[in-house]
Amino acid sequence: MSDVSNHQTFEKQREAMVRRQIQARGIRAEPVLRAMARVPREAFLPEAIQEFAYEDSPLPIGEQQTISQPYIVAYMTDALNLQGGERVLEVGTGSGYAAAVLAEIAREVYTVERHEILARQAEGILRVRGYDNVRVIHGDGTRGWPEAAPYDAIVVAAGGPAVPDSLKHQLAIGGRLVIPVGTSSIQALVRVTRVDENEFREEQLTGVRFVPLVGDEGWEDPGRKSINFVGNIAEPGPEAEDAPSAAELRRPRPDDTATPALITSAAQPIDDLDSVSLDMLLARIGPARVVLIGEASHGTSEFYRFRARITRELIEKQGFNLVAVEADWPDASRIDHYVQHREVAASEWTAFSRFPTWMWRNEEVREFVDWLREHNAGIDDPGQRVGFHGLDLYSLYTSIHEVLEYLSRVDPEAARVARERYGCLTPWQSDPATYGRAAVSGRYRECQTEVVAMLGDLLKKRLDYAAEHDGSAFLNAVQNARLVTNAERYYRSLYEGFADSWNLRDGHMFETLRGLLEQRGSDARAVVWAHNSHLGDASATDMAARGEYNLGQLCRQTYGNGAYLIGFGTHGGTVAAASNWDGPMEVREVRPSLPESWERLCHDAGIPAFMLGLGHTHPGQLRERLLEQALERAIGVIYRPETERFSHYFMARLAAQFDEYIWFDQTRAVTPLDTRRLDGMPETYPFAT
Repeated sequence: MSDVSNHQTFEKQREAMVRRQIQARGIRAEPVLRAMARVPREAFLPEAIQEFAYEDSPLPIGEQQTISQPYIVAYMTDALNLQGGERVLEVGTGSGYAAAVLAEIAREVYTVERHEILARQAEGILRVRGYDNVRVIHGDGTRGWPEAAPYDAIVVAAGGPAVPDSLKHQLAIGGRLVIPVGTSSIQALVRVTRVDENEFREEQLTGVRFVPLVGDEGWEDPGRKSINFVGNIAEPGPEAEDAPSAAELRRPRPDDTATPALITSAAQPIDDLDSVSLDMLLARIGPARVVLIGEASHGTSEFYRFRARITRELIEKQGFNLVAVEADWPDASRIDHYVQHREVAASEWTAFSRFPTWMWRNEEVREFVDWLREHNAGIDDPGQRVGFHGLDLYSLYTSIHEVLEYLSRVDPEAARVARERYGCLTPWQSDPATYGRAAVSGRYRECQTEVVAMLGDLLKKRLDYAAEHDGSAFLNAVQNARLVTNAERYYRSLYEGFADSWNLRDGHMFETLRGLLEQRGSDARAVVWAHNSHLGDASATDMAARGEYNLGQLCRQTYGNGAYLIGFGTHGGTVAAASNWDGPMEVREVRPSLPESWERLCHDAGIPAFMLGLGHTHPGQLRERLLEQALERAIGVIYRPETERFSHYFMARLAAQFDEYIWFDQTRAVTPLDTRRLDGMPETYPFAT
């Protein structure tokens, strides 16, 4: 890509970032918006990760430090109430990005950095970018920089145990100091205003999590016995582990006891998963045409079993006749042939044999498939039998497997990069280290054309197979042509592992669902199985700030009250997941849910399992609280508990995201199929090997 093309791409991404990540979250100050729109974040990043410049996430810059998430820079700058013409002190230069933003507004900026190499790098970038009003100092930022005091504003990009006295006393009268204060796990963003010579007024703005503020008036550096001072020596660069949205000012507090009590009073307990009455749930679903049933992980038994239980009752009592799942179409067609008693020759491949095999090849799914076959056996008219379909005609998991196989042959280093990137194909991933590991190297870029062509050929073969064996009017020539036409864009995006692959896939799954409903006719009613992140309305989550939408949002926009969205959650237990993409399945312990999360509030309700109708709660306190922002956990095919806050939590408004929330406090991993039990099964059995 040319330099001109790169520049234009970054400009568009920066405009979108300001609109979606900054303005949409409540930042309105024109000086801040202009500054964020002017400063090129990519210029402050290592070249290898510049493509991720406008991700809604902190990114690695070296020395185990990060460049802050764009929103946290805007939020803290906004909290300083800068009008222009001020003298500002920044503690924690890092890459220099935040200093550049400040310099767009303030008359002069002094910025102090503890790591000498980062200080020198930032100084060079700022000089090249023409920021002559910024002075970079290598020193201990907890002591400030008294030589240029007093300051109209001071901002600290690391969390300290208390507000350093040196910084407070370097404020001008009327000056503002913004700093995270608290422990390593729970911090509050505090704004200190100097009222007069001896009086300081403090106010808490919101909850945040930053790396430690190291220095004489902060935390002790765990990696050194002492710090060698050069003048006044700086502190770590900005590494905010969580950037709050504007609505987080009203999110539930860790000591919230009212919300769990309200949940307790409104919830319907699940005493026994297999026998609890679902009549109230079915009444809430009512005449909905599409019921989307989620899961908070791809490997939790209770989610799979209760989802199947709900589906059985929807089929038996309310006439639902389609089950559409987050799976590759060709693999799911093996199940469809089996449950509809269709005589189709055994396929040339083993269904669900690619990573992550446990997602569908498990005892919980097999039990439902066997039940559905038995149910359909009682329906004489083949056209009235319940179908089972995969929503992914582009075959995400099979396609990724082919990419990795190809890259492993031509360049193992490129295959390693690809695995890292595919580990980021989730809207909740924000671990800076992951972006660093996913930086392009080797022949990764060079292989794109060959890989995209290869995947396009595979798609055509799958469509030919479906046309020959599925016997369905759904895959007609026009739809096949559309799929093939759009395939190159999708596969290029998928190969990159980031970009707009999420929107392309969810948009594609929605079109597949709509096509299935139209092909089945006016009496079609579908149950959809997929992860919460696909089925909960994206507009009620952090995804909206990144311009991402999902299947649930598209269903609500199209079907209105005819779509009913059900989410699941858990506090702890075990889960089947891998540590890395294409890795082996492990049974991993699920960490107890974090404070200030929906999961913790549900855990504190004290009911082991329950159903909660979010759209039918009594108006008042509970509804109001459920519309606030709180953290929500999502575990996909990969689970990394060591970086759980970064890797598996995002912000959501529960009552806007789902119509129903189903809770199991303690859960266990799904049970992978025991292949020995499949001995003697016919070749047409969908799980036969």
